[in-house]
Amino acid sequence: MARHHDLIVFQKADELAFKIYKITVLFPKSEQFGLTSQLRRAALSVPTNIVEGYARKSKKELAQFINIALGSLAETEYLLNFSKRLDYIKTDSTEVEALVAEVGRLLWSFYRTII
Repeated sequence: MARHHDLIVFQKADELAFKIYKITVLFPKSEQFGLTSQLRRAALSVPTNIVEGYARKSKKELAQFINIALGSLAETEYLLNFSKRLDYIKTDSTEVEALVAEVGRLLWSFYRTII
């Protein structure tokens, strides 16, 4: 049986979480327990829900965790855009935004195959 590491959707979600962590290093210290923490948790929730859902024994449970991952991805996208409006993102975020969109497409595709 394949492992979650073999799933492209997991690999891309993991890459997104990693990039979010790298971006938020430059956020103001005053946001350490606010926006920085919230954005990191939301981004990390995407791959961790894929992992947890994939470890479950039924398609129904897997679908539930993929649904949660989709919600976390939407939260990540919003918080990323909010951070840009505050001028907290000091690097070009085009690559990360494209990755958010790609992970969204992959999650929806994966979700449709299991329901």
